[in-house]
Amino acid sequence: MSALPADTDAGARAEIRAQVRAAGTSFYWAMRLLPQERREAMFAIYAYCRVIDDIADSDDPPAKKRAELAEWRAEVDRIFTGTPRLPLARVLARTAARYELHRADFLQLIDGMEMDAGEAIRAPSLAELDLYCDRVASAVGRLSVRIFGDDGADADRVAYALGRALQLTNILRDLVEDAARGRLYLPRELLARHGIKSTEPAIVLADPRVIGVCADIADMAEARFAEAQRAMALCKPGTMRPAAVMAGVYRATLDRLRKRGWTRLDQPAPVPKLTKIWLALRYGLL
Repeated sequence: MSALPADTDAGARAEIRAQVRAAGTSFYWAMRLLPQERREAMFAIYAYCRVIDDIADSDDPPAKKRAELAEWRAEVDRIFTGTPRLPLARVLARTAARYELHRADFLQLIDGMEMDAGEAIRAPSLAELDLYCDRVASAVGRLSVRIFGDDGADADRVAYALGRALQLTNILRDLVEDAARGRLYLPRELLARHGIKSTEPAIVLADPRVIGVCADIADMAEARFAEAQRAMALCKPGTMRPAAVMAGVYRATLDRLRKRGWTRLDQPAPVPKLTKIWLALRYGLL
């Protein structure tokens, strides 16, 4: 990567901080555990994810979404040649250089968003769902663990497993919201196993047999959480505290979804803010 000029993007970094704080996400509480420099690096990664995700979720025509994602793909190339144009990209260029982040991981997130930007995903195969989870979640995890301070194989295993666990939990949490966009991430093999032939989101969610499909996805997520926890124990001491908070919050979300059940899919199951604070305290001082 080419050398970059002195950091002149204090305004962009302040805007990124404000954006993350205003979002009120679980991510914010987890990243509070990091030293300031690493925390701000993670905030920049969050802002990048938000921009790409907003493109895919917009009401724009697919062609416009693809064009905007293609422009970000070009901007990622510029990030890694030291010629970024956008304020966020300039912050990301310094982050990528400082923590030796991989260009491929930035691009894989765009690949994942392109899967959402075209024709709505409906009942993908298990293999397609796993690829989607890797692109939109585990790739972000691979960027994150390097900023946390561990670039070893065990840290990548945390990203692999935890990314999938978080995304599967998101899928269960957002079934109704995704259906409103014409999307259905429940895999076709599990639908078939439980006797559901339709791939129409509204029809599938109204079918009482979807309870079994959701329970299977929850079991898959739980197995990934356990896999991630085992890998965290092998990482450099202290580096995976933010990942542990994220795992704790999302595991709590999964527990609340299970207790709510799969017949009231439109009923939210949020994790209380106090629980998030307690998890942050459990894994380190705020």
